[in-house]
Amino acid sequence: MSSFAQPLRQDSLWRAALRSRNFLIGAVITAVFVLAAVVSIVWTPYDFVAQNIPNKFKPPSAEHWFGTDHFGRDILSMIMRGAQTSITVALVAVTVGAAIGTPLGLWAAARRGTLLDETIMRLNDLVFAFPALLIAILITAVFGPSALNAIIAIGIFNVPVFARLARAGALTLWQREFIMAARVAGKGPARISAEHILPNIFNTLLVQITIQFALGILAEAALAYVGLGAQPPIPSWGKMLSDSQTMISIAPHVALIPGLTIVLMVLGVNLLGDGLRDVFDPRLRRSRS
Repeated sequence: MSSFAQPLRQDSLWRAALRSRNFLIGAVITAVFVLAAVVSIVWTPYDFVAQNIPNKFKPPSAEHWFGTDHFGRDILSMIMRGAQTSITVALVAVTVGAAIGTPLGLWAAARRGTLLDETIMRLNDLVFAFPALLIAILITAVFGPSALNAIIAIGIFNVPVFARLARAGALTLWQREFIMAARVAGKGPARISAEHILPNIFNTLLVQITIQFALGILAEAALAYVGLGAQPPIPSWGKMLSDSQTMISIAPHVALIPGLTIVLMVLGVNLLGDGLRDVFDPRLRRSRS
């Protein structure tokens, strides 16, 4: 019977995903940006570094779909290359945060009520007191601005998010009968956390990853906007927005296109996360059907 349970469950999840409008729209938008980022590794319509001053401030046209900036660079090419920067920074930062925070939360839950649990959670509160921007400023003061330092800053900020979520999810499971049976069978806290707790909270963690990924896109854009993220000549959506803020009256497209790109990317990821939440929560599927 158990051999058929998993395929049936996967089939029901896929059907729920295909019925979720939020999931489908979010997946399409996110896939377009991911595809643009991947394609930009080997090809862009124009060289995103090459300057052509006589061609500056060209409006969108058949030659330059998104127009050109104040240096005559093709904005579409920069948007594509900037997608690579923003997605990579956000994805790596969220992965680091989840990889560190989730084991910490599971460890704290396994040692609930002890000094170790209290220490881990108070350290998480301490990290929460420092926003990603402030952490980036501190790191930049020592090592200088770069995409790597943006990853570290956003990653550090994500650690307590996943630690709290993993701990809260684990605490609700530790008193369940199947956990007690595992303890009677001689399994230790680490093995129980890995084999029984983590698989049961994975769906919740996956939804949170999409939420933090969207926030990571915004954080990377904010850090680049103030000059603490990726440095020229590497394009970044936040840096493009910062460079064009004084030119909006001269060439509105130079500022509007990067801004709308950030909004659309974050919207797509948020819709994807909302759709995943609907897919994994049967109560939400019933209430919205």
